[in-house]
Formats: sequence, C-alpha cells, structure tokens
Amino acid sequence: MRIALYQPDIAGNTGTILRLAACLGLEIHIVEPVGFDLSDRNLKRAGMDYLEMAALTRHVDWAAFETWRKAQGARLVLLTTKADSAYTDFAYLPGDVLLFGRESAGVPDAIHDAADHRLTIPMRPGARSLNLAMSVAMVAGEALRQTGGFRNG
Repeated sequence: MRIALYQPDIAGNTGTILRLAACLGLEIHIVEPVGFDLSDRNLKRAGMDYLEMAALTRHVDWAAFETWRKAQGARLVLLTTKADSAYTDFAYLPGDVLLFGRESAGVPDAIHDAADHRLTIPMRPGARSLNLAMSVAMVAGEALRQTGGFRNG
C-alpha cells in the first residue's frame, strides 16, 4: 500500500503521516513542490525519530509521479470531498496508491480526472474537512485491514 501527498502545505501533518507510514510499513510519496522546507523543525518534531525509517520517495512534480505510477501499474485512488463513494465501501488492492491533496486546496481538476477511483470520508452536514493526517490514518487503516496488510515484525 502506498500513500501519496500532493503538494502538502503543513510540515506537522507531513511529519505525522511519515511517522504513520514508518510504523505501518507503508511507502510514502510526496509530489512536489511542498509548502515548507523538508528540513522544517515542525516536520521533524511530528515525525520524531521515525523519519529515518520511512520509505519516502519525492517526485519533482505531478508528471514525474504519474510516470512512476503508470510504470508500477498501480491504481490511483483519490480521497476527496468531491466524491460520492465512501472509503469504507471500496475494495482496496495491496498495490494501490492512496492520493491526498493539499490541506489548503485539494487537487486541481486535471488530477481529479486522472484518478482511477475517487472516495470520500463521510462527515456530518456542514463539516468541511478533517485534518489531513487523521484522514490518511483512517483510510490507510481501512485499506490495510481489507488487504491483510497489518502484520507484526
């Protein structure tokens, strides 16, 4: 299972997601540019000593990421507030790439259109969005549960 972050804005969220990925054995892909310096102390504080354990790949831009993804033959599963299908109603595959947009703006329409599947986290009426790191944890947990990806050691 792979997590991809499209041009993340907040260092603390990215650090928390890197820590999650390291602990659960997930690959993490960052599509640049990012809204902070990757050496940011908030990134390091949130990721703690787990940053060195994270399987992190940086992609210089969307085109580079898409070239890599297509070479892998991986499905692109976009999490967005602009979807009708709940993330819990989807059948995940171990090689999926779960894409999350920028905290401030999500993803552009062209990237939305490039996704093989678009899913949402259902929320109460009037709620705009969840914290990015929390959203990644929820969806990654469901994807790992379905694919038998939780393992010890």
